[in-house]
Amino acid sequence: MAEPLLFGLLVALGVLIVFVALWRILGTRDPIDARLQEYAVDETLAGTGSEAPEVKDRPRRREEWPTVSRILAMRTGGQRLATALARADLPLTAAEFTLLRLGLGVVGYLVGSLRAGPLFGLPLGFILSYLPVLYLRRRHGKRVQAFTDQLADVLTMLTGALRAGYGLMQALDLLSRQMPAPASQEFARVVRSASLGLPVQQALRDMAERVGTDDVDLVVTAITVQYEMGGNLAQTLETISETVRDRLRMLREIQVMTAQQRFTGYFLAVWPVLMAIALFFINPAYIKQLFAPGWIRLAPIAAVVMEVLGFLVMRKIVDIEV
Repeated sequence: MAEPLLFGLLVALGVLIVFVALWRILGTRDPIDARLQEYAVDETLAGTGSEAPEVKDRPRRREEWPTVSRILAMRTGGQRLATALARADLPLTAAEFTLLRLGLGVVGYLVGSLRAGPLFGLPLGFILSYLPVLYLRRRHGKRVQAFTDQLADVLTMLTGALRAGYGLMQALDLLSRQMPAPASQEFARVVRSASLGLPVQQALRDMAERVGTDDVDLVVTAITVQYEMGGNLAQTLETISETVRDRLRMLREIQVMTAQQRFTGYFLAVWPVLMAIALFFINPAYIKQLFAPGWIRLAPIAAVVMEVLGFLVMRKIVDIEV
């Protein structure tokens, strides 16, 4: 057991050293450029053939040295990961998130290998490395749910502000100051993007992409069309607000009616895992028989596959679109 453990430790340590070395040596992105790129100012200025006055005299970064984030974007879909991090409002870069997953995977492999051998260390390392992904999805889901719950109040306040004589940007600034998070954060980014020169339509579309819900897409589309073509925007938003409220009411009713089925799915998925962990600590020799050489190793693999498939099927059954 010592030789595989030492080999795995050396490989993991080598990979970690490579990532850290690339991160430290190949250069870091200019923080001012990073903040401007967050609000898409660079792309807008590039389209107009001008430069931001506050950054035109600053020396440019070396384009020939790719950063770790760009390497991840080219090799492992880092751009999609960066978008997911932005949607979850998680203050990490794609490189930092990947390094976190790598570190947890190494820790899980070492702990599992020291406790029960490499055969147990590999799945434990995979599980620990996947935990940040689960947290990312959970955080994004909670943030989207919170924003959706606030959307009806957002539309009501926006409609009232427009009828009171506010302009669109003034109304959006009012939302950023009066609404709680996460709505205030998103509309504050829209206002800052517009103040830096980005068209308000593009700033709103960027917000819709970050949130990623059909309700927000509908609102942004209505605002964009009315902003470009003219018309009674307040009346349109009032109609959308009523539609959103009815949809949320129906969604809550469905969640109440399917609560028992969802709880049953979670219980059936977690209970075998908890029993296996308990038996492993009570009688390790009994569980190790499932990992003995031979066809018996197919039993835990088949059990895990069937558990995952059963859980996904039950979630699909109770996932009713409104």
